[in-house]
Amino acid sequence: MTMDTAWLSRTELLIGKEKLEKLVNAHVLVVGMGGVGSFAAEFICRSGVGTMTIVDGDVVDPSNRNRQLPALATTHGQSKAVLMAERLKAINPELNLHVIKEFIRPEAVTDILENNFDYVIDAIDSISPKLSFIEAAYNRRLKLISSMGAGGKMDPTQLQVTDISKTYNCPFAQHIRKHLKSRNISKGVKVVFSPEEVNKESLMLTDGSNFKKSAYGTISYLPATFGATVASVAIRDILSS
Repeated sequence: MTMDTAWLSRTELLIGKEKLEKLVNAHVLVVGMGGVGSFAAEFICRSGVGTMTIVDGDVVDPSNRNRQLPALATTHGQSKAVLMAERLKAINPELNLHVIKEFIRPEAVTDILENNFDYVIDAIDSISPKLSFIEAAYNRRLKLISSMGAGGKMDPTQLQVTDISKTYNCPFAQHIRKHLKSRNISKGVKVVFSPEEVNKESLMLTDGSNFKKSAYGTISYLPATFGATVASVAIRDILSS
């Protein structure tokens, strides 16, 4: 794939022309355009990755504005995937971008993963779709980085990149770990998590739509830091492959 890389001169200065070409020729999938995934997608795009697929079936809600990149006072009710697509193409008009405006339902995961992705970023925040997605990516031996829970926490300096088996103090990761074990997956899934104690008083119950029954309160920068971290893992792994 060829691309005008003049705008990536600072990136090339850091990593060199050969590695920049690796990014230009890579295809990265980002699932979920919320607080974690929207920032991850932007950082992947700004790194020079030449082909991206983004997935999200949700629309902007007013409560998203404290942490999600596409969420503005002027975008309520609009598709997050479409808004992010416009933003990514504005960053890099030559980006080969595939947009899937669907929720990640367990039965749709197989179709999405049929493409030959160089890296997969999981920013899904609902248990059932996330489990199906991780299991399918694991079984296909795709390079995957999965974001655990950013809710109920405040300190971005505590984030760690590790195997799912080594996570702790993260109720979301605990659920994922438990259910993956029932699918005969106990390790081998790279994740970003925070061992910071969760503020349990910030928990609220939801209506159960889109596979979510509860959610923790969030602060503006924490999901974005998760997004930056998962993007960095994907970029560094692509460059080292």
